[in-house]
Amino acid sequence: MSAVFVSYLRVSTERQGVSGLGLDAQRASIDRFVHACGGTVIEELTEIESGKRSDRPVLEQAIALCRRRKATLLVAKLDRLARTVSFISRLIETGVDFVAVDNPHANKLMVHVISAFAEHERDLIAGRTRAALVAAKARGITLGNPRIEEARDAAVACIRKSADGYCANIAPIIAQIRASGVNSLQGIADALTARGVRTRRGGQWHPATVRNIERRYFAATG
Repeated sequence: MSAVFVSYLRVSTERQGVSGLGLDAQRASIDRFVHACGGTVIEELTEIESGKRSDRPVLEQAIALCRRRKATLLVAKLDRLARTVSFISRLIETGVDFVAVDNPHANKLMVHVISAFAEHERDLIAGRTRAALVAAKARGITLGNPRIEEARDAAVACIRKSADGYCANIAPIIAQIRASGVNSLQGIADALTARGVRTRRGGQWHPATVRNIERRYFAATG
């Protein structure tokens, strides 16, 4: 990996781009990483886009610059690149090295797994939001009113808050298991199962599930 970086920042709305909300946090995270590894950022590029879209002209510009300068593409979090596995796959196929500060040692397989979880989470939130809107309509609540975007945002925030709360409850148990000397993700998954701890949806514990819990918890707590 080159110690010469092109940093890529992305925010989802034009309002965030103008206000700098979200950009400062990404920039600070990148600056800390670059300073720690003794690297250099040769250019910073910012895109105002939706994470679900695949047409990212500024990202394409960043990739092209990395190729020309033999630089590494640097982002604060993996979801700043995309939340779909197919997009990450196309990025890997370009041959450009890239690093997400929140998972700097992740290999290509890990990146695919993390992206798959992010895509799955987004689909779940979208599905639950649609179901909530259908239920609201069935109760006679008028949809399509000027405040529906606000209501949708509130529904999404509620779902995310619930997921964050679950992570906050499970993370101390995982920490306790690690303190006992079990450090592999598979070992932690087995220990959680042996203790009768259920996943948020009542499913089986897997290494990737443990990793996702820890990532979400550390992202929420900083």
